[in-house]
Amino acid sequence: MSEQPLSEEKQIESKASESEKKNRRRFQIELEFIQCLANPWYLNNLAQKEYFEDPAFINYLEYLKYWKRPEYAKFIIYPHSLYFLDLLQNPQFREHLKNYEVATEIHSKQYYHWMKWRHVDEEGNVDGEGSGQNDVENVNGIHK
Repeated sequence: MSEQPLSEEKQIESKASESEKKNRRRFQIELEFIQCLANPWYLNNLAQKEYFEDPAFINYLEYLKYWKRPEYAKFIIYPHSLYFLDLLQNPQFREHLKNYEVATEIHSKQYYHWMKWRHVDEEGNVDGEGSGQNDVENVNGIHK
C-alpha cells in the first residue's frame, strides 16, 4: 500500500501543530529556567562556571524579562526569581555570585523571609489570625 501525499490543508495543520508543540516546549523550558533563578546555589554555580561572562547569556537574561509581564508572571511559582532576574542585569551582582558566602547569605535571607513573611488582607488581618493557623508557629506540623 503506497502512502498518499497529505493534502495542503493537512500539511498546514501538521505544521501548525508542530509549531504549537515547539512553542509549548519553549515556554516550559523558559519557565523552568526562570524559576531556577530563585535558587542562590544555582546562581552561584552559573557564576562559577562563568556563564555570566558570556554576552550571549547576558542577552538571554535580558530577553527573559518578558516573564515579568502579568500574562506570563502568573505561571511563576517562585516570584522572587523575577527579582533575581533583575539583579542579574547588574554586572557587580553577577560577579559577587561567584562567592560561596554570598550565595549562603542570599539563601539565609530567603529562608528567614519565608519563615517570617505575613500576608495582610484588605481588612488588615494577617494570614492565620483568627483561624488558629499561623504559618510561622506551625510549619509543616512542626510547632515552635
